[in-house]
Amino acid sequence: MSTAVENAPVSFTEGAVKELYKLKDQQEIGEDFGLRVGVEGGGCSGMSYILGFDQKKDGDQEYIIDGIKVFMNKAHGLYLVGMQINYQDGLNARGFTFENPNAASTCGCGTSFSV
Repeated sequence: MSTAVENAPVSFTEGAVKELYKLKDQQEIGEDFGLRVGVEGGGCSGMSYILGFDQKKDGDQEYIIDGIKVFMNKAHGLYLVGMQINYQDGLNARGFTFENPNAASTCGCGTSFSV
């Protein structure tokens, strides 16, 4: 089990960290929960991002990123290494965004990509 920040395959912007702490407090997330970051098949471009609070599962790696416990299936690291997660709160866009250097293309919604 890895918990070193320098080994974490993803990073968060300051805005994302602020919003994640806010959501965690609002939803009264228990200590055994962490933020799940991953991918799943589907979406307009072939794969969609997973981002939500969840309990640790078999096959997960655990990281502490900016004080946030993060769970990621070991196999998903291949698609997500180097990705930065941001939170936008503007007039044109609101929500989490994903800047993934591994994505060959993304769709207009910003939550689906192909490699």
